[in-house]
Amino acid sequence: MNHVLTNLTRLACAGGAAVLLCGALSACVGPLIVGGAMVGGTLVAVDRRSSGAQLDDEAIELRAANQIRSNLGTRVRVSVTSYNRQVLLTGEVATLEDRQRVEQVVKTVDSVSSVVNELAVLNTPSLLDRSADAVLTGRVKAQLLDTKGLQSNAFKVVSERGTVYLMGRVTQREADLATEAVRGMSGVQKLVRMLEIITEQELERLGTMPAPASTRPGTAL
Repeated sequence: MNHVLTNLTRLACAGGAAVLLCGALSACVGPLIVGGAMVGGTLVAVDRRSSGAQLDDEAIELRAANQIRSNLGTRVRVSVTSYNRQVLLTGEVATLEDRQRVEQVVKTVDSVSSVVNELAVLNTPSLLDRSADAVLTGRVKAQLLDTKGLQSNAFKVVSERGTVYLMGRVTQREADLATEAVRGMSGVQKLVRMLEIITEQELERLGTMPAPASTRPGTAL
């Protein structure tokens, strides 16, 4: 039973609902903190986006989903993921026209800075296929959590038909570590990095980790 709780805790803490889930599991002990984490008695930021960007991302996802539903109904299956106002569209549509229409609709949503359209023109996947993607996302989050030198909460993970998308504000060092950790995993057919590269100095200013022994600027992907 302890072994099961340990595994559940590790997976729960890797996901976006880590704070809520960990509060219900005995292996995660400590105060319930929204938007931060206690490390050595010190509160440090977990999410590297500004509070304004976090609120915008939540609003973008909600508004975009509503607009897609209003304009295209139920004939499309679209997942909208926003990180720092960059929107990723995944899922399936019936025609190329629908694919373009979804992108156009999302671009009109307030605060959207850019849209990456990864919608496929094919039949809606089975429940089994969708479950496999959910499991893959959980495994990738656990892998990032277990990788030394990475702060797993700096990444947002989306999986669609075996393709894994990594979003986040990270240094080049972190981007390379995450790539190495994920691309060789079983079930990962393709890895797409939608990462905003920041410098080690910027990361230090964010206060999310101690400064490394040496720092160097990040380079664009």
